[in-house]
Amino acid sequence: MSSAPNKIFIARLLGLDVFDPMGDRLGRLRDVVVLKRNFGSAASVSSSLPSIGKEPVVVGIVIEVLGKKRIFVPMTRITSIDSTQVISTGLVNLRRFEQRGSEALVVAELFDRRVKMTDGSEEAIIEDVAMEQRRNGDWIISELFVSRGNGHTGLMRRRKESMIIDWHEAIVSTDHEPQAATSFVANHEDTQAADLADALHEMNDKRMIEIAQELQDERLADVMQELPEDDQVEILSNLDVERAAQVLEEMEPDDAADLLNELTDNQREELLKLMEPEEADDVRRLLEYEEGTAGSLMNPVPIILPPEATVAEALAHIRQEEISPAMAAAVLVARPPLETPTGKYLGMVHMQQLLRVPPSVQVGTLLDSSIEPVSDMSSMEEISRILATYDLTLLPVVNDANRLVGAITIDDVLDAILPEDWRTYDDGTPIRKVGRRYE
Repeated sequence: MSSAPNKIFIARLLGLDVFDPMGDRLGRLRDVVVLKRNFGSAASVSSSLPSIGKEPVVVGIVIEVLGKKRIFVPMTRITSIDSTQVISTGLVNLRRFEQRGSEALVVAELFDRRVKMTDGSEEAIIEDVAMEQRRNGDWIISELFVSRGNGHTGLMRRRKESMIIDWHEAIVSTDHEPQAATSFVANHEDTQAADLADALHEMNDKRMIEIAQELQDERLADVMQELPEDDQVEILSNLDVERAAQVLEEMEPDDAADLLNELTDNQREELLKLMEPEEADDVRRLLEYEEGTAGSLMNPVPIILPPEATVAEALAHIRQEEISPAMAAAVLVARPPLETPTGKYLGMVHMQQLLRVPPSVQVGTLLDSSIEPVSDMSSMEEISRILATYDLTLLPVVNDANRLVGAITIDDVLDAILPEDWRTYDDGTPIRKVGRRYE
C-alpha cells in the first residue's frame, strides 16, 4: 500500500469513490471497520467498544455499491488510500456486509460519542478519528479529534474548544445510543440544512435514522428536502406514522408530493389522512399532475395579494421567515379568492420594484405585464427556456381558466434537471460538506 500519507482523518474519506486497478468505480466509502482487541484494565469501562489500551487495528472499509448495498473490502486489498480516492486490487466479494461481534464501525459507533479524558478533565465529544499506517503496513486508530465546551457555566456561555488527542488519552463511555444523537444535533444546531443533509447522507442508515429522529419536525423537514429520495423514504418509513405526517406538513408542498410519490398507494393515503386538511389538499392537487409538468413542480402557496394591497403589505409578506429567497423574488397579484386556484390572475411585481416606490403605493399599479404566466401543463423544457430568457427566479403558473394555481422557482427546475449525483464532484467528494476544524 502507498505510504503517503501515513495518517488520515476518516471524515475526509467518507463519500470517496473506490476504484479497482483498471480505474473502474466499485462504489463509495461509507465506513471503516476496526478489530476490537484486549483493552486491558479499561475493558471494564466499555466492554462493547474500543477504549483506552492498544490502538484498534483497521481491518477494512465498507463501501456502498449499486442498489445501496454495502460490502466489505479488507485492508489487504487496498493498494492506495488518501483524501481524494481509494484504490483496491484483486477480486471483491459482493456479499452484503455483516458486522461480526469482534468488529466496530468507526463512523457509526465512534463519531459523536462522549469520552472521558484520562487526565480527569472535562468530557469531550469525538468529531473525527485518525487512522495511521505503521511500518509493517498495518493501519491503526491513533488519534481522536474531539470538542468540548459550547455550553453554559452560570450565566456565561462557554466557547467550544477543539483539539486532537492521542487514542490513549480518552476513555469511551457506554452511554452512546441516546447521547450521541443528542450531542450531534446540539453541535450542528447552526449548520445549514443542506450541509446537515450531506452529513446524514454519508452515514449508514441506522446512524442517519438516529439523528433524524432527534431533530425537531421543522428542522427535519428542512433537512429532508435536501436529501436524495432514497434517504427521504428511509427516514420517513422509520418514523412513527403520526410524526411522519407532521414532518410532511412542515415540508414545502411540492417536496412533500415528490416524497409521497415514492411510497405505495396505501402508505400515501394513510399519511394524507393524518395531515391537516388544508396542507393535505395542497399536496393532493400536486399529486394529480403528470410528472415533469409545471403543475407537478410548482409551489401552490406563493405570495398572493389583491391589487389594492400596498407595497408595505407586500414587503411584510416577503420578510416572513418561512418564505424562501427564490419565492420572495416577487409577489403575485390576483382577484379574490386569494387561495389557489385564485380568481383571475393579473400579474407579478418584482421585489426590486417594491423597494423603489413609497410604501403606500398599491401593488396593482406596479404590475409587470411583460412576463406571461406558464400553463400548469407546461413542460420542463418550456419552463427552463422562459426562466433563462428573462433571467427570472420565479414564474407564475395558471390553469386553463387563467386562475393562479402556484409558482415555480429556479431551484425547483434545477432539482428536476440536474443528474441524481449532482451533490458530488466528479471525484465523489461532496460539493457541500460539514467542515471539521482540525488543521
